[in-house]
Amino acid sequence: MSLQKLQFRPGINREGTDYSNEGGWYDCDKVRFRSGFPEKLGGWTQLTSTQYLGVCRNLWSWSSTAGDLYLAVGTNKKFYIELGGTYFDITPYIQSDVVENPFTTNYPDEPYKVTVTDISYRPEAGDFVVFANATAFSNVIIDGEYVVTDVINSTSYTVISENPANSAATGGGNVTINYEYPVGGDIYTVGNGWGAGPWGRGAWGSAYTSGVGVQLRLWSSSNFGVNLVLAPRGGPIYYWVQYTGLGTRAQSLSSLANTAGFAGEYVPIATNQVVASSIQEFVIAMGANSYQEGTPSTSFNPMLVRWSDQVNPFQWVPEITNQSGEFLLTSGSYIMGARTTRQEILIWTDSTLYSMQYIGSPYVWGFQILMDNISIISPNAMVTVNNVTYWMGKEKFYMYSGRVETLPCSLRQFVFQDINQNQAFQIFCGSNEAYNEVWWFYVSNESVGNTVDKYVIYNYLDRVWYYGTMARTAWLDTGTRQYPLSADYNNRILNQEASVDDEALDVPVAINAYVQSSDFDIGDGFNFGFVWRILPDVNFNGSNVNNPQVTMTVRPRQNSGAPYTQADSPQVISDDNYKYGSIYNIQLFTGQVYTRLRGRQMAFRIESTGLGTAWQLGSPRIDIRPDGRR
Repeated sequence: MSLQKLQFRPGINREGTDYSNEGGWYDCDKVRFRSGFPEKLGGWTQLTSTQYLGVCRNLWSWSSTAGDLYLAVGTNKKFYIELGGTYFDITPYIQSDVVENPFTTNYPDEPYKVTVTDISYRPEAGDFVVFANATAFSNVIIDGEYVVTDVINSTSYTVISENPANSAATGGGNVTINYEYPVGGDIYTVGNGWGAGPWGRGAWGSAYTSGVGVQLRLWSSSNFGVNLVLAPRGGPIYYWVQYTGLGTRAQSLSSLANTAGFAGEYVPIATNQVVASSIQEFVIAMGANSYQEGTPSTSFNPMLVRWSDQVNPFQWVPEITNQSGEFLLTSGSYIMGARTTRQEILIWTDSTLYSMQYIGSPYVWGFQILMDNISIISPNAMVTVNNVTYWMGKEKFYMYSGRVETLPCSLRQFVFQDINQNQAFQIFCGSNEAYNEVWWFYVSNESVGNTVDKYVIYNYLDRVWYYGTMARTAWLDTGTRQYPLSADYNNRILNQEASVDDEALDVPVAINAYVQSSDFDIGDGFNFGFVWRILPDVNFNGSNVNNPQVTMTVRPRQNSGAPYTQADSPQVISDDNYKYGSIYNIQLFTGQVYTRLRGRQMAFRIESTGLGTAWQLGSPRIDIRPDGRR
């Protein structure tokens, strides 16, 4: 008899066959590796039970001088600031009109439907409109925020009243109509993007046109001191001023510049991404219309970088007395995205990585190519942690720590063949610094409804990879908060790593977590081996139930080409996940379990499905004796 210790290399490897990865792990879900050993991922709780509207794809946290912890939440329908568990709607207005008697009832056919007539603006169905100062008529008063239900023509649309009309009438008095920034898409629409159609109706900064209004809405945001600068991809720059309070909407930066006495017409009218350089105190537009003395250009250039004067987000006119300016990148066709790091700003075009460094007057910013002929898969596929930047390209992963390098990945083929490339713009990246991890979330080919459903993780301390399933739409590492934050499809912000269960909804749900090894030889691999007992080695630290348990499954077979066989055990199971095998329930004080397993090779799996259970696997052992060659 001999005891064989089951020790596997940390991380998951899917670059070869199951058997060629002998001694390693081959499959997992909701499991991480810490100090070389697999353990269940931490669970999550609700940041607040309040829900926001839309699909969130942008999170940003900062604090005020008084210590208030703000969280910016950008969705395809709204833009919020969360404070103390409450979401404050700061979605900017793009136009305000005063119209006399704009409302007409549809009595008697549709008594709740009201037609609104405004000859100066045409919203789209689903857009939000805020009416103020309206008077009652025909048992109807339209006051507050409404959703556009139908667009009748270029001057009329409908909303739904809280009360039914009791007559056919027109009225409302002198009504102020505020149109919120148009609603965007929650999935990527192929064929609508730079070079594939118009990105604005009329002048830049006006409402979206057909095809772009349904485009994936990606906000960018960053704090400029205690204030917030924000922009929808392909849209204008907005600014929220902290001292005006959370009841105040974000306003266009150009209008605020005019109010402050600067030339607001020179503020970029659209951008791919807005970045606030917190150290040097610039607001930077990645993609913009060019400054043009006398009359600003209205032609958007997706390769142009423009920046405001230092410390002054309202001054965009280059003069000898200020540091505003612009620079045209030449390698690539459009700016995909940018990230600030400790010493520089990294800018990705569709083919090149640039470094943008502050050099002072007269040139202000210096630009250099770090590497060309590279790719990045989406505007949010990058993150910087511990002064190293990681990102996902179209076919592989990269890292930058002073030089650009390919990031070796034991899951490269497995992941990139699984990505729904039509939804690549939904891919986003985040860090979990407490566990030395970089996470990428993506839409898989198996996804229902083209939603994000899977993740892949790189542990940069242990240099290992693992993956799993999880539906998220945005991620933000701890920053000013205790836990990493994420957004889900239930329209809630979640505290990651704050529990051992899934508490995204009001009733906790157990997390199904498992990891499975590649096949390994039982004994010498030539003769059959007979495994008659297993000595588990697992701890349940962090569990909050009295009797936590995991299930260990063993799967013997004759050779790599043969199917897994049933073991001689009363607890044989068979399903699509792991075919044949024997399962053994392992509890806190389980010392050994007896088995009857015969084969040349075997796979090992540990899994938990119960509430309140946390676990970390150690080095279990199996007891083997030779058992012939056939």
